[in-house]
Amino acid sequence: MSSNIKTRIDEIVDGIRAKDLEALERVYAADVVSFDVEPPLQHVGVEAKLKNWARVFALFQDVSYELRDLAVTEGGDIAFAHGFGRLSGTLPDGTATDGMWVRVTFCLRRTGGEWVIVHDQASVPFDFPSGRGVTDLEP
Repeated sequence: MSSNIKTRIDEIVDGIRAKDLEALERVYAADVVSFDVEPPLQHVGVEAKLKNWARVFALFQDVSYELRDLAVTEGGDIAFAHGFGRLSGTLPDGTATDGMWVRVTFCLRRTGGEWVIVHDQASVPFDFPSGRGVTDLEP
């Protein structure tokens, strides 16, 4: 895996843990399209992505983010990465939450020598008979 891509993904993890919207803004392309676990179906543009992160950060006193089993495929100026992510932390009332594991995918484009995320997706498996997402799985 390109060390530049690994560094960029580490910046995502560090930005989430620090609840640092400015750091996260540097990681995403201006026209990023994000398919997240919460509505709407897509967040288009870096401003929408940052608003989504701001809503998430408001739910937590402190945040932890773990990324496991990351695999990267790189070809020219495009790269794809996938793995498992878990957002957890402490709620404002002091309650600790372990969060849930989600499947994560990052699509990156090298622009001006810099890798930026142009698409990301977080998802949970779906149980058709119950009509609900399955949130208790672990990698």
